[in-house]
Amino acid sequence: MSVLAIILIVVAVLVIGLFVLGLLGARRARAAGADEFEAKLAEANEALADARAADRGWDPAALEATAREVAQRRHPGANVRAVRLVQVIDRPGTDDDEAHFHVDVAMGRDLKVALGRRGGEWTELETG
Repeated sequence: MSVLAIILIVVAVLVIGLFVLGLLGARRARAAGADEFEAKLAEANEALADARAADRGWDPAALEATAREVAQRRHPGANVRAVRLVQVIDRPGTDDDEAHFHVDVAMGRDLKVALGRRGGEWTELETG
């Protein structure tokens, strides 16, 4: 085998090796970016729901307190770490309004809580 053939083989192996390493690095960077994007998207959705609720004149603190009460009633003694408003449904009138929450409970038991306004008060909606 000639020296030129050996050099070409070594160069080809190096180029292929660098190409494969580049692909692996790009895949890892894309996966890390996707996680960050999902987190930012969830944060933006929550901010949008909060803004919409405030725009409608809803009291965010009262809504969150009611969602916490519902979570405590469903799972007595549970450690509620966070309550996030994720969706606002504002239908004509006030008695058909809905607020949907994601409740982060310790031990990985996340809950979805749907509240509706009935007679001016926020109460748990029946899910089914």
